[in-house]
Amino acid sequence: MSEIKTIGVLTSGGDAPGMNAAIRAVVRAAIFNGFAVKGIRHGYNGLLTEDIYDMNLRSVSEIIHRGGTMLNTARCLEFTTPEGQAKAAENCRKNGIDALVVIGGDGSFRGCMAIARHGIKCIGIPGTIDNDIACSDYTIGFDTALNTAMEMIDKLRDTTQSHERCSVVEVMGRHAGYIAVNTGIATGALVVLVPEQPWDIDKDVIARIKETQAEGKKNFLIIVAEGAGKALKIAEEIEQKTGLDTRGTVLGHVQRGGSPSMRDRVVAAQMGVHAIELLQAGIFNRVVAMKNDTIVDYDIEEALSMHKELDPMLIGVAKVVSI
Repeated sequence: MSEIKTIGVLTSGGDAPGMNAAIRAVVRAAIFNGFAVKGIRHGYNGLLTEDIYDMNLRSVSEIIHRGGTMLNTARCLEFTTPEGQAKAAENCRKNGIDALVVIGGDGSFRGCMAIARHGIKCIGIPGTIDNDIACSDYTIGFDTALNTAMEMIDKLRDTTQSHERCSVVEVMGRHAGYIAVNTGIATGALVVLVPEQPWDIDKDVIARIKETQAEGKKNFLIIVAEGAGKALKIAEEIEQKTGLDTRGTVLGHVQRGGSPSMRDRVVAAQMGVHAIELLQAGIFNRVVAMKNDTIVDYDIEEALSMHKELDPMLIGVAKVVSI
């Protein structure tokens, strides 16, 4: 039998659509299994300031369809220090929290690992639009972000076509090109630039534009992940080297918002319930993940040691269908 009586839940790092669905699943699965639940506002910062409150079934009513996170999220420099981590663990004990469920990305899981070393049982749930958690094929928020980006780029393509211009669109992805390559394929981009692959403006962009111009193409769409380059600078170079009317557009944080897609809601529910089932079984210091459409879990240190690569097949598809 589990010795855990009270579970704390928080969201950390960048927000992602579906985080609320995950909070809802954690709270309701915990109460279903006889646990008390405490919400922690503003991520790890809330542990340090003791911004903690009791949650019940109705605390998470009417949130499954809402973007963002009802618990709020924040960066916390103090928590990155050994003293901050020790204080956070002590505040867990002070507030009767026996285990912590953290919804977030790699940085959030490193916080999990740190607080686990101070004796607090932890479970991590991957919530980030970048889909860059190495141990998991899928992260909560990714599908919604893709659809948001696709919808906005589709609208931009209309005006790009009307004016026979080139549009360079910057999407999120500081260290990973998952959003860029998927939206590039979905929107028919001529070129997709990702941080995982080096690129050259003349060979990989200008030459591609001229090649398709020679075949009669008159409007061009370039997708760039924020970690691979800056849309406005690339647009300026394209215009200088080709004479094309070229505009840069940065989609920005709008990709983090919006009502979560069905997939994000369902995966969030699956992962939230699995997190509570682990704690019910006395299993902790794990990261919940998805592998081959199945919910699994890994030791937190093992999960953080893994490496994830962008599928080369996707990159190949993007090139083949863009000609």
